[in-house]
Amino acid sequence: MTVDSTMSSGYCSLDEELEDCFFTAKTSFFRNAQSKAPSKNVCKVLEEEKPRAPTLQEIRQKIDSYNSKEKNCLGMKLSDDGTYTGFIKVHLKLRRPVTVPAGIRPRSIYDAVKEVNLAATTDKRTSFYLPLDAIKQLHISSTTTVSEVIQGLLKKFMVVDNPQKFALFKRTHEDGQVLFQKLSITDCPLYLRLLAGPDTDILSFVLKENETGEVEWDAFSIPELQNFLTILEKEEQDKIQQVQRKYDKFKQRLQETLRDAQGKPG
Repeated sequence: MTVDSTMSSGYCSLDEELEDCFFTAKTSFFRNAQSKAPSKNVCKVLEEEKPRAPTLQEIRQKIDSYNSKEKNCLGMKLSDDGTYTGFIKVHLKLRRPVTVPAGIRPRSIYDAVKEVNLAATTDKRTSFYLPLDAIKQLHISSTTTVSEVIQGLLKKFMVVDNPQKFALFKRTHEDGQVLFQKLSITDCPLYLRLLAGPDTDILSFVLKENETGEVEWDAFSIPELQNFLTILEKEEQDKIQQVQRKYDKFKQRLQETLRDAQGKPG
């Protein structure tokens, strides 16, 4: 894959993101409406100024420092024009099924070299779940944008869904919290990787559904919408079973308490 910009400012902690949400066709709805005590993991909105563009000498120094810490022979290389190349790893955390071509042969070395688009060879489509938290390593340039990274990932997995359905997040740790920040489509992930260093515990990248709050239903195909209905029904049944198990336990404890009280003398 081979474009520097301000970053979006929405931070959200891991606990806040996952708590009492149904991840279906409608983005993050049916959140628990009950009031709760403030959590130590909270959403933050920060105003960030656009950083000054580094000089060529500063970039060279940062790359030298980065490569001295990189232990897996995945260092960055600086070109004469000031651009550089390197590797990033992206964790895939997709909770919805993706759409892929149906009934096509596996991608061959020839296809990879010639950049053959196998998805264009058939109109048949099917949906399936990608393994949760799968990791894909990409070799990119300092000018590669978030938008290009998303498109490259979808191409590697032969996903034919609209790239706008997905977003790239940077995951960081702060005061014991796991924070996710949605990146702008014009951000350059390799530059962020360079600034943070090679330690993925300090900074990592995550591909997730693009939770905008508004769903463009026209962007989904009929099979996708049917899949969403199936997912929603499954989530509904799972939630019902959770509530039933909860109250069955309460009922059992109350019955045991009543039996113990009735068995005691006077």
